[in-house]
Amino acid sequence: MTKNDQVMIDCIIQARMGSTRLPRKVLRYVEEDKTVLYFVIKQLQECRLIDRIIVATTTLKEDDQIENYSNNLGIECFRGSSENVLERYYQCAKKFSTSTIVRIPSDKPLIDPKIVDQTVEVFKDNSFDYVTNFLSRPTFPSGTEVEVFSMDALEIAFKNAKLPSEKEHVTPYFPNHKSEFKIKHIENSENLSHLRWAVDRIEDLNLVRLIVSKIKKRPVLMDDIIELFRKEPNLIEINKNVNKKEGELKSRKDDEEFLRKAPK
Repeated sequence: MTKNDQVMIDCIIQARMGSTRLPRKVLRYVEEDKTVLYFVIKQLQECRLIDRIIVATTTLKEDDQIENYSNNLGIECFRGSSENVLERYYQCAKKFSTSTIVRIPSDKPLIDPKIVDQTVEVFKDNSFDYVTNFLSRPTFPSGTEVEVFSMDALEIAFKNAKLPSEKEHVTPYFPNHKSEFKIKHIENSENLSHLRWAVDRIEDLNLVRLIVSKIKKRPVLMDDIIELFRKEPNLIEINKNVNKKEGELKSRKDDEEFLRKAPK
């Protein structure tokens, strides 16, 4: 597979108000008047290799707030399907003539711009179709996940994806069809996959609030958080009981139900 000449590297942040596990989480406050989405955007604005940040939300009325909030921060907002996130990404990238997509969900308020740049760099300097740091055996903390892929790869996934998980989570089509793509998985020097600062539950949000109250420098980097945890290991206890596999298990169940009902 050949990639188009790269012109724009766009980071597309998927965001919606209707989170089932923590409703309205993207506009919940992390500190004072700064929301989860605010932190995602501000962290990503520190990236050297991203040309443009776009928020991709749904056409549902409740997500008018996300469009207004993004625009007030000077960020473009695309609106698309609420159910088929893969379609939303494809139509967004198509509208903005994006050639390389960086995918960051809005539950990553402390996404590390250095890790994002590292992932983009690997993609740019090689002929990969899809580069990520969290395939089957992740070594990075939950909350630092990055995916970079070409528009060509996204179009193939959009036109061929069948499983509910492939449409909901955008990128599973790639590892599900490895022979069609050149894929690279980036590993951390130390396995930190037991740590978590993604925001799915209120416990996660409480931890993030504490982290940003204790780390004053911006952007907040993974190394800063690891150092904080070493000094205050009790912080890790705050969200240790959150089920990291909850979303994955639901997706697997949805796929099984889809396949069970599919014509033989």
